[in-house]
Amino acid sequence: MADVDHKSLAILLNQRTWTLLEKRDRSAAEGDEMIHAAHGSLWHWLQAGGPVQQQRGEWLVGRVYVVLGFSEAALRHANRTMDLTDRHLGALQDFDLAYAHELMARALELTGETGRALDMWNKALELGTRIAGPKDREIFEGDLKAIDFPPACASLTD
Repeated sequence: MADVDHKSLAILLNQRTWTLLEKRDRSAAEGDEMIHAAHGSLWHWLQAGGPVQQQRGEWLVGRVYVVLGFSEAALRHANRTMDLTDRHLGALQDFDLAYAHELMARALELTGETGRALDMWNKALELGTRIAGPKDREIFEGDLKAIDFPPACASLTD
């Protein structure tokens, strides 16, 4: 596999995943494709990237499982994302920390751990205000609003 351009494939599969994530009328087959594309992107990043790409790839896989409502898989990848975030904090951007907490909040909410989910959500919001780049902060805020969080927390993102 030495002649495979893992980085290009990782990027291509990441983009496909996002196209499917943003699709409003996604079919069941497209949901399956989204899972495969996210995992494929992560796998190729494991071949061509470092801890930053792995953390972001785990986050993307977790996001897919959150969107599809697969709580166990979402929590598994949220835990991996948080572990990578903790271990490689110095290599990550400020938004990576906010996103890790956002994913954990959503995964915990899916598993019924509402109290812990709310704590993580509030931490994600706090970390989001610390994102230095205005464009990065705007993207993060848009991603927060893209998926409903429980009604008790809805006012926190408005």
